[in-house]
Amino acid sequence: MTSTRLKSKVIAVTGGTRGIGLAIARRLLQEGARVAICGRSQPALDSAIAGLAGDGDVFGVTADVSNRANVSEFFTGVMKRFGRLDALINNAGVGIFKAVADLTPEEWERMIGLNLSGVYYCCHHVLPIFRQQASGDIINISSLAGKNAFAGGAGYNASKFGLNGFSEAMMLDHRNDGVRVSYIMPGSVATDFGGQTRENEQGGRSDKDAWKIAPEDVAEMVTTLLTMPRRTTVSRVEIRPSRPPVK
Repeated sequence: MTSTRLKSKVIAVTGGTRGIGLAIARRLLQEGARVAICGRSQPALDSAIAGLAGDGDVFGVTADVSNRANVSEFFTGVMKRFGRLDALINNAGVGIFKAVADLTPEEWERMIGLNLSGVYYCCHHVLPIFRQQASGDIINISSLAGKNAFAGGAGYNASKFGLNGFSEAMMLDHRNDGVRVSYIMPGSVATDFGGQTRENEQGGRSDKDAWKIAPEDVAEMVTTLLTMPRRTTVSRVEIRPSRPPVK
């Protein structure tokens, strides 16, 4: 599936080495975009770049977005390689699911640092670029956990509730700068998020997870948002499995 709807656009995807982020990167390349990804693991980054290279112009930097210096290095590398930036997809995130009494301060800080502060660091870095060119898109990958609390999800819920509020306020702050801000809230997605493997040995979804949203479905929504007429901002999208298991 190759198109040119995003031809020559430069788009950064955080957490782009696997799961939803990798699917987003691949779909954007298929639409003609030039894509920069980051991830915390050099081997995972190298593997992702190798797998994406056949789809188009892709560039990668090892970076933990909860680290401000890493964020600066990532975007400095992007600008050096491509000379511009048109969109940012904040996808990097982590989920640790425990009751509050069992959740360690280190685990709390990791989730807030990556899921919320990391998004702020990335947005804070690119917004001057977008304001100067009077154009840019920011899409934050949130979760339905950002509006629906669940037992064992206090830290994750807090980070995603916060991300939703941050996204809505940022949209209001910068809409007249030519910057569109959207956030996507997927439900159950068939990935290895949270440390539980969701794929079979052949790399496809296991039968027990066939009802879940595919990462490619989230990637399709990202592409849809980026290709909307610039007069229109879709500020929030909720995505659910069509036919979840009957309880």
